[in-house]
Amino acid sequence: MHFDYSMAIGSFLVAVVVGLTGMGGGALMTPMLVTFFGVPPLTAVSSDLVAAAVMKPVGGFVHLRHGTVNLRLVGWLCTGSVPAAFAGVLIARALGDGEDIQRVIQIGMGVALLLATAGLVMRGWLALKDRARSHAANADAADRVEPAGSAEAAGPEKSAVQVRPLPTALVGAVGGLVVGITSVGSGSLIIVALLALYPVLKANQLVGTDLVQAVPLVISAALGHLLFGDFRLEVTAALLAGSLPGVYLGSRISTRAPGGLIRRALAFVLLASALKMFDVGNTATVLVLIGVAVAAPLLWTALRVRYGLPALPWTRTRWAGDHPRWAVATPDNPASSPDVVA
Repeated sequence: MHFDYSMAIGSFLVAVVVGLTGMGGGALMTPMLVTFFGVPPLTAVSSDLVAAAVMKPVGGFVHLRHGTVNLRLVGWLCTGSVPAAFAGVLIARALGDGEDIQRVIQIGMGVALLLATAGLVMRGWLALKDRARSHAANADAADRVEPAGSAEAAGPEKSAVQVRPLPTALVGAVGGLVVGITSVGSGSLIIVALLALYPVLKANQLVGTDLVQAVPLVISAALGHLLFGDFRLEVTAALLAGSLPGVYLGSRISTRAPGGLIRRALAFVLLASALKMFDVGNTATVLVLIGVAVAAPLLWTALRVRYGLPALPWTRTRWAGDHPRWAVATPDNPASSPDVVA
């Protein structure tokens, strides 16, 4: 069996990003195999899913140990996602073989990547709104001058998550179908849908629940690809050799790296990958990316101002007496640490 060291290095770099953000595994790994290593799309999907089936349980087990998993949500998600993921493999296979099926898979990957990009933007937007609400609540609490130990000053207790079975199963079914066909979506799409459906979920619960539900989902899709796809052991071996240490390193770095900045870069890379899946020319791709790079910061600044936050993301509220004011964060002023946008 031939071992591709350059593919292992590429998977290591992608896995570092996955460890940093908790997202982007299939959305980055599969396009990398297709674009840079010339792996046929169906082979890339099959091999990536089998590798993911080995890696996913590791992260899920950690979250189970720390109690950051909503098992009822996992159950309803899997009700839809597990059969849909296996069905996605059968649908991909029923479309045919040869160049036609490879082209269909490639286009499907492009659509999934665009959806993942939109999902990351939506996640950032929802986080921005949440930060604005928190700022408004802090300002109101300061105006009321409540005692520091009072229940009202501590803020209202968050309500328990009320599971909505049918919408949750539908999210799982749609996500499972997309994963079965393209390998994209177990993190990038489903985690954003969960965020929209259950905004009261804490961040660690959101990630933990998504990771655990992704285990049976990916295993189901991987089993389908082992039986009916185009799995190649040498590709999966190279992916695992790079991914396992990469995910570990990325997870360690994530405690110090600005997650919001990394997610912006991830969205940018996903957009570029989607354009290449649609065979957009290099000149057009560069022009689109330049346009996004110029327009996105301006739009984001306008949104921050619209929601009552400072225009620049590296400032945050400091409390001076009874009134808040904005102060630039400096190393000598730990009270004004950087406000990193999610």
